[in-house]
Amino acid sequence: MDITVFIKYLELEKRFSPHTVIAYKNDLEQLFQYIEETYSLTSVQEVRHFHIRSWVVQLMEHKITPRSINRKLSTLKTYFKFLKKRKEIKESPMLKVIAPKVGKRLPVVVKEVELGDLFEKINFGEGYAAVRDEMIMELLYASGMRRSELIQLTPNHIDFFNQQIKVLGKGNKERLIPFAKPLADRLKNYIDVRADEFSMGENAPLFLTKKGNKLYPKKVYNIVKKYLSQVTTVEQRSPHVLRHSFATHLSNAGADLNAIKELLGHSSLAATQVYTHNSIEKLKKVYQQAHPKAKKKSE
Repeated sequence: MDITVFIKYLELEKRFSPHTVIAYKNDLEQLFQYIEETYSLTSVQEVRHFHIRSWVVQLMEHKITPRSINRKLSTLKTYFKFLKKRKEIKESPMLKVIAPKVGKRLPVVVKEVELGDLFEKINFGEGYAAVRDEMIMELLYASGMRRSELIQLTPNHIDFFNQQIKVLGKGNKERLIPFAKPLADRLKNYIDVRADEFSMGENAPLFLTKKGNKLYPKKVYNIVKKYLSQVTTVEQRSPHVLRHSFATHLSNAGADLNAIKELLGHSSLAATQVYTHNSIEKLKKVYQQAHPKAKKKSE
């Protein structure tokens, strides 16, 4: 079952990121391997809904989470829709496949006071790597950008005059993220330190390893985990947790949901609405303090 044309479609027409393309490819290869081994099928035209249902059952037996299974099913929907559009199949077998239910998962968030401690009390040390690590932590929290977006930044993406950063998000969509003057001053200081350490042009990556190479995803993850571990006990301590914290803290402060959506680069408001969950707790506190029936009797 050849998926070469489909993969090219994802890369060239849909302009999916390399990471997403690899995920799609792996999902399809897993399904085809299962179907070939279990049912001895070698043609995609032979695939029916019950073959896919059987595969889903096997995934569940192997303790794959409903969320991961649904992501795989989303891959299949895109793939069979592609085949139908090309008239390689008459009907998508996904029409009769029911996705497993997924429980609502709230984003993990670091408390504002804990992040305050991070930037006010933690000693990041001296030298380029220390200044870089502190800048990475502050920029991720101050902008809500994704790890992949941070890695792709160059000094040219920073507009100090208008105090905004141009970010290349999912699907190669550009967006502008504003930043405040205190962050601008620290960014300028970081760029000066970077210039003293390396002879790099304006188009070179903003964040570099100690050897002057482009920073890689695992390194960014390790940096974030290292410093979040010093101020919080939340189990997840990834760059995405800083993104969650950015959005949630904005929501708690009364920021417009549509504005948060634009800052995060979400394609739909539904993806942003999850960040309102902590605001409910804030409303409860206001209610307890202000409503006559909720106030404790002082007598």
